[in-house]
Amino acid sequence: MVDLSEVRDPSRRTDEDPVDPSPAVTGAGVQSVDRALAILEVLARAGEAGVTQIAGELGVHKSTASRLVATLEAHRLVEQTSDRGRYRLGVGVLRLAGATTARLDLVQEARPIARQLAVDTGETVNIAVLAESSALYLDQVAGSSALQPHNWVGQHIPLHATSNGKVLLGGLDDAALDAVLGTLASYTPRTITARSELREELERVHRQGYAVAVDELEVGLTAVAAPVRNAHGDVIASMSVSGPSFRLPDGRVEEVVRLVVAAAREVSHRLGWGHR
Repeated sequence: MVDLSEVRDPSRRTDEDPVDPSPAVTGAGVQSVDRALAILEVLARAGEAGVTQIAGELGVHKSTASRLVATLEAHRLVEQTSDRGRYRLGVGVLRLAGATTARLDLVQEARPIARQLAVDTGETVNIAVLAESSALYLDQVAGSSALQPHNWVGQHIPLHATSNGKVLLGGLDDAALDAVLGTLASYTPRTITARSELREELERVHRQGYAVAVDELEVGLTAVAAPVRNAHGDVIASMSVSGPSFRLPDGRVEEVVRLVVAAAREVSHRLGWGHR
């Protein structure tokens, strides 16, 4: 069986990859990032500060501090107070913190349900969310049948070749779908690589309320996933059960589908969706 750990996250560069000569990876670029983060720390500690004070804290020229603050302000990470020339943390920081809190809440609410699902199926249960153009695994619970399962927490997987990915894509409108889909890479002979075929598959996922992937990311791997929704009904995550295809034949998949859909619905209820 192929080791899924070899499926690379495109955002991770190895020494064999060509080096990006853009300023973002130069020493000066890294220094600017470091200074920008230092500004956020200064404002978090002081509450508010002027450019002169910030420059003094960082040990840089006032013009340098001003440029950094302007960049942070453009991203709404800092904002000017009513006293012009003084700055405080902006609403962009709250947005980032809120996203982190939401993910922590999701894992907390899903964990006991995922544990029971792993017991009921004997297979590995994963929770994944959309992260730009891939699916990011937030949590994993191994079932009794899983021998030394690969830990996928924190790793990215392709959207079009996995049950989790299909569920997450199925929650997007056409514009968002076009924005996240790049080249549909082939991992096995069963991987969907044509956009028209993928759209048909996503329509089926949306209609039936779950996704199945058999031998699409790795030959011999079967997975079933269902959507997790927030209080507004938006698909914010997917919950999946995966295992070797020989343990998940068609008849067994039908049973697992029922269990996964029920578990994902229970997590959604815990997050405020629907009525019991």
